[in-house]
Amino acid sequence: MRRRPNYPAGAGSLLWLLLVGLPLYVMLTATLKSRSEYARGGPLAFPREITFDNYTGAFSGGFGQYFVNTIVVTVCVVGIVLLLVPPLAYAIVRSRSRVTSGVFRLFLLGLAIPAQAVIVPMFYLISQAGLYDNLVGVILPTAAFCLPISALILSGAMRDINPELFEAMAMDGATPRRMFFQLVLPLSKGGLSTIVVFSALQAWNGFLFPLVLTQSDDTKLITLGLYDFQTEHGIDIPALLAAVVLSMVPVLLVYLFARRALVQGLMGVGGK
Repeated sequence: MRRRPNYPAGAGSLLWLLLVGLPLYVMLTATLKSRSEYARGGPLAFPREITFDNYTGAFSGGFGQYFVNTIVVTVCVVGIVLLLVPPLAYAIVRSRSRVTSGVFRLFLLGLAIPAQAVIVPMFYLISQAGLYDNLVGVILPTAAFCLPISALILSGAMRDINPELFEAMAMDGATPRRMFFQLVLPLSKGGLSTIVVFSALQAWNGFLFPLVLTQSDDTKLITLGLYDFQTEHGIDIPALLAAVVLSMVPVLLVYLFARRALVQGLMGVGGK
């Protein structure tokens, strides 16, 4: 039997494509226009003369330093999460002690505390530690707020691992450390990818901690650097959108390389 074409579904898909594609078209074409041409033709006009001055101007205006600072913060936050969360999640899943259970409940309590509620004591603590206006003062609280949800995600992925595999390795004389490195980590790639992408996004898009805990241009991150394109005379929209596009590239690359494992981790089948 021949299937009839579903015209309403096709029309809906086309409409959805237009809704998604139009903002991308406006953003990308605006970065290839000069400021005067953008003012004359508007956001929907195709550029008559393609120029990359907005991208080069963004880096020459200090955006490169903000970009490097954001990469440093993101890499350090992801490194801290990967160093602390896997052993913690492994202990949560395999240990039956009350101490481990209490630590896990304490981490879950962190999910209910928003960053806005503790920003004042956080500012005082960072200042007293001598880390104000320092990238370390942004890295530590950002990583701390990534730990609870990362521990929850990864412990769920590790629970999906078949208990018979642990019993088989124990019968072969494997130590808990060997089980962790040779069994748990390889079968938790989905959960690991999920917490890497999550913590990287939290660090890359962070705004509150950089706003409150930094001051100078040497420690400014991308989210604050975008304000440099706003002056008392207006906003340089093409240059601003060029900086936005540049800030999106690393996140897209992370997602492209980890999308399959990320989807598996979000579906809760990271260990299968």
